[in-house]
Amino acid sequence: MQVALPMYFPPREALTAFWTALAELLRADAACTGLDIPQALSWPSDVHAQWLEDDVLLSQACGFPLVTQLAGKVQLVGTFAYDAPGVQGIYCRSQLICRAEDPRQQLAQFAGSTLAYNDTISQSGYNALRALIASTTTQRPFFEQEMCTGAHYRSIEAVRSGSADMAAIDPVSYAHWQRSQPELAAELRVFGQTEAYPGLPLITSLKTSDALLGALRRALQNIASDAAYVAVRAPLLVTGFEATDLADYQVCLDMQARAG
Repeated sequence: MQVALPMYFPPREALTAFWTALAELLRADAACTGLDIPQALSWPSDVHAQWLEDDVLLSQACGFPLVTQLAGKVQLVGTFAYDAPGVQGIYCRSQLICRAEDPRQQLAQFAGSTLAYNDTISQSGYNALRALIASTTTQRPFFEQEMCTGAHYRSIEAVRSGSADMAAIDPVSYAHWQRSQPELAAELRVFGQTEAYPGLPLITSLKTSDALLGALRRALQNIASDAAYVAVRAPLLVTGFEATDLADYQVCLDMQARAG
């Protein structure tokens, strides 16, 4: 079995402590008796490939690939709630960022500018933004240039350095970046946000049994809500957990259709 939590970038020590506590909860569950629950997290170099591996006990994906590439190939475990600007429960709104000195206040004013985005398969960095742009009445194509950075933190740096004018950033990623780079945070500002969508889905292999899936959900609910685990979840900004299903992520397909 393998476990990874690859989608955000709090300190690795915080993720390790979180998994250690979660693994202990799983081992204490009767449904996990005799199972070799991993001692340590995996750190996959290719998360898209890792999502589909048969021995994945738990991983974290993105809502857009969940409904376009992973449906029927993985099981959805649920979704965390987070404490970050732009998040309400399990629902997120991508934060539209620009440099602090940029005078533009509305998305329409960024027509003809340069966009930094992490990936065309990203719900927060691409799909939610293009759905929002589809509602504008400005020029097409909207941006004069687009640069694919491969990661939210690279998109943030592209805007900060002046290589790009704006980006849409997952709100939890942006909150973690602000915590880790307080000396740079004042150089950027949020000028808008997208419509809401469910946050990053937690997934498991199709080979995970119903009993083990139930144990995962119990452990995640426990660690996300029990006061005994505040110290391990707070660095990850986790405040809750909900068992979700694919229907909850239909909004990602709706946004894709609107953009199309």
